[in-house]
Amino acid sequence: MISIEELQEKIAHSLKQLPIYKEPAGLYEPISYTLEQGGKRLRPLLTLISAQMFGGDPEKALPAAVAIEIFHNFTLLHDDIIDQAPLRRGRETVYKKWNNNTAILSGDTMFAIAYGQLAKSDPEKLPGLMKVFTKTAIEVCEGQQYDIDFEESDDVSIEGYVNMIRLKTAVLLAASLKIGALIAGATDDDAERIYNFGENLGIAFQ
Repeated sequence: MISIEELQEKIAHSLKQLPIYKEPAGLYEPISYTLEQGGKRLRPLLTLISAQMFGGDPEKALPAAVAIEIFHNFTLLHDDIIDQAPLRRGRETVYKKWNNNTAILSGDTMFAIAYGQLAKSDPEKLPGLMKVFTKTAIEVCEGQQYDIDFEESDDVSIEGYVNMIRLKTAVLLAASLKIGALIAGATDDDAERIYNFGENLGIAFQ
C-alpha cells in the first residue's frame, strides 16, 4: 500500500516531467506558470487512491491522474477570465499577468495536452476512459454556463443550484474516482458506485 504522501510525490514528479514546449513562449510560459503553482491536487490523488483501492497499480493510473489535473487547471484559467479574478493561489491569474487572449489559448492547449496524457493509458481501457473524460469535460462546461446564467437570474431554485455545482465541481471529482477504478479493472457496478460517492463528495465539497 502506497501512502498518500508518496502518491502526491508521484503526481508532482509526473507534472514536472511533462514535455512542455518552449516556443512560442507566450503560449507555453503561462502553462508552466499554472502547473508549478501546485494547489491541493485532490483530483489526481483521488484517481490514484481509487486505483489502489480496487487492487490496481497506481503507477498505471498516473497518466490519467495527470490528465485530470491538467484539465482541472485549464478550467481555472478560463474560470478566472469569466469571474475577472485577479488572484489564484496567492499569485496573479494568467489573464492578469498576460492577457485574456493568452489565457484562452494556453487553456485550450492544456485541454489538448490533457487528452494526450490520457491517451498514454492502457489501450484496452482507453475507450472507456475517454468516454468518461469527454462526458465530464462537457458537463463541467455546462455547469459553468449555468453559473453564468444564474448570476443574472433572480429566480434560482435550490434544485437548479445543486445541479449547477454538481456539474461545475462534483462530476470531475466523481470522474477522477471512476477513472482510477476502471484502470484497476473494477466492475462496472463498482465503478458506478465510486462515481456516485465522488459526486456526493463533490457537492458537499462545494
